[in-house]
Amino acid sequence: MNQNPPSNANIDLKTIVDYCRRKGFVYPSSEIYGGYSATYDFGPLGTLLKQNLITAWRDWMVNYRTDTVEIEGAIFLHPNVWKASGHIDGFSDPLCEDLVTNKRYRADHLLEEAGIVADAGGLDLAEINTLLEKHNLKSIDGNPLSPAKSFNLLVKTHLGPVENENSIAYLKGESCQNIYVNWKSIQETTRRKLPFGVAQLGKAFRNEITTKQFLFRTREFEQIDMQYFVKPGTHKDSFNYWKDYRYQFYTQFLGYKSENLSWHQHGEKELVFYATEAWDIYYNFGKMGPKEMEGIHNRTDYDTRVHGELSGQDLTYFDPVDNSRYLPFIVEMSLGVNRLFLSSLFEFYTEELMENGETRVVLKFPVKLAPYKFAVLPLMKKDGLSDLGNEIYLNLRKMGISTDFDESGSIGKRYRRQDENGTVFCICVDYQSKEDGTVTVRSRDTMKQERVLISDLSDLLK
Repeated sequence: MNQNPPSNANIDLKTIVDYCRRKGFVYPSSEIYGGYSATYDFGPLGTLLKQNLITAWRDWMVNYRTDTVEIEGAIFLHPNVWKASGHIDGFSDPLCEDLVTNKRYRADHLLEEAGIVADAGGLDLAEINTLLEKHNLKSIDGNPLSPAKSFNLLVKTHLGPVENENSIAYLKGESCQNIYVNWKSIQETTRRKLPFGVAQLGKAFRNEITTKQFLFRTREFEQIDMQYFVKPGTHKDSFNYWKDYRYQFYTQFLGYKSENLSWHQHGEKELVFYATEAWDIYYNFGKMGPKEMEGIHNRTDYDTRVHGELSGQDLTYFDPVDNSRYLPFIVEMSLGVNRLFLSSLFEFYTEELMENGETRVVLKFPVKLAPYKFAVLPLMKKDGLSDLGNEIYLNLRKMGISTDFDESGSIGKRYRRQDENGTVFCICVDYQSKEDGTVTVRSRDTMKQERVLISDLSDLLK
């Protein structure tokens, strides 16, 4: 892997947050009421970017392959799903409390931020409390802290008209459980033979203790998962294949620079109970440094086994090759859409110094990710140029091409606005357009201009 310094090392989170707000990518949820911690709404540009990222993942993982299918699972699952998966008993973070203000903190994060340990994720409660006591660690407000205890992250609610123990339900702590409990039905109805994968885009909810760093850690988010079912004994080769394939998604398909990516292997203490091997793809989020973006796990037969045992259902696979029956092993690839979204902004946000001394902010998204492929900019509002521009604008949208329309301000200012939006091509409709059916097309990346027939505009995206 490339060991060059990260190309985005000087970008700070505030720059990205301010940019997202100013350009309508992301808004704090319920802001007119003071906002709601760690929940966000995606604006017009953000929605388009998010959809494009999901489409890119779906193309790479499903549409461009012949061994995968996709499902959509419900948010509410039977509580026994979470009991079997271990979430009710073991899905927790270490919590400690400021004994004066009663504010609560992630104890492992406090240790990391204080520089006591670089990565506290693998420490158990006893080790965390030993370090808290040894270093006499205080809260952010300078007050003494309580010992750390486990805090379950599942969001609990009630379904039905009566709130009692029998009506308890949980919002999904992770999206993948639908795949595990449905896996045999999926296999039988699609008549798939192992190995094959099941993909899903799904909502997940976590009652996070620490809510900061913008979209990096939120209480409501979407996950895009692939669960790949394989014959026992082949899982190691499959794991290595998918590990490489997922890395190629970022570097080859999305165009991320390799120096912004790195691998982190889970040590023995970091491994969750269901995995025998786990690697994370880390992305360098500018001045925040490298952080987890995607996890790749060898889950063995844990999920098919525990759900079969608790439900009493036979979840084994009949292999027609050798007439054997077994529980499949699972290789998991799990990615948070919010983190993918945030990484794309860090990756393609660019500030360029122009010859006149001004700074041009440009989002150099690849065409597949750019929220707008075109922006139609009539040179003037009068003389029919605006009408022709609107006609071009509507026709491109009818073709399924995301396009913006802007007739406010000088043409130079409009170019700059579209550069900040990441728009790939700007279409200037001028007086010559009325005469010969051509427009001036300006490239975002090169800023070069050329005359193009209106009828040939869509060919620029090929």
